[in-house]
Amino acid sequence: MTSTLYFPPSLQRFEPRRMVFSTWVDHLPFAYDLVTAIRPQVVVELGVYNGLSFFTFCQAMVENDIDGVAYAIDCWEGDEHTDAYDDSIFKDVQHHAREHYRGFTYLLRMYFNEALRHFEQDSIDLLHIDGLHTYEAVKEDFENWYPKVTPGGIVLFHDVMARIKDFGAWKFFAELEQEHEEIFRFNHGFGLGVLRKPGGNPPHTELTELLFSRDPETHKRLRQLYSHAAHFLEARRQAKRFKPKDHAEADKGGQGKQAGEG
Repeated sequence: MTSTLYFPPSLQRFEPRRMVFSTWVDHLPFAYDLVTAIRPQVVVELGVYNGLSFFTFCQAMVENDIDGVAYAIDCWEGDEHTDAYDDSIFKDVQHHAREHYRGFTYLLRMYFNEALRHFEQDSIDLLHIDGLHTYEAVKEDFENWYPKVTPGGIVLFHDVMARIKDFGAWKFFAELEQEHEEIFRFNHGFGLGVLRKPGGNPPHTELTELLFSRDPETHKRLRQLYSHAAHFLEARRQAKRFKPKDHAEADKGGQGKQAGEG
């Protein structure tokens, strides 16, 4: 068991610029810390929807002076799990990208297989797979895009603990756990899988050393840390949400008291 004291950047300074409804909210601190740690030059997300995870990657790149590019790939039409939705989702994502991350973010409005031709082999440092969640779809996305990931690069899988409807990310990730040595799973929320592609010269950071330590006690503590980090982030957000209201009521009460005293 490692004795390293790990104090992640997300607990020190992370304030999400974008908060929208998504089960990804449970993993925002980790997403911020992972990008900060590995400093990817090329980030690709498959399945963007309202952009919560994607823009967390982008925020980490900006705030840590990471010279890279980020590609968001989605048809923005919906699927059998999200149902169909109108164009307002894409327009909102597009507006946020232009307002906060102009110059290094690219929205590729197309199907995943159509986008493959835009990327060279071994070119993606961080790949996030979060499209249709059936077993067959997740497997196809991984097999098609894994060759595009640079040796030593990271692949993320969302919803690896979600056993609802016909979700099958959990089943496919369980198979990967039997085949890969550098692999880790967060169990809180709907789950998040982390896999590092063998080879290359990946950066040695505190976070990646913990992720791929293969020590059960270290993994247990890392899961606990990021579960608590998610709760802390939400508690802080709620506190700020109600703080202005409290101040307004206090000011109103103070004014009334002064008026009565006069």
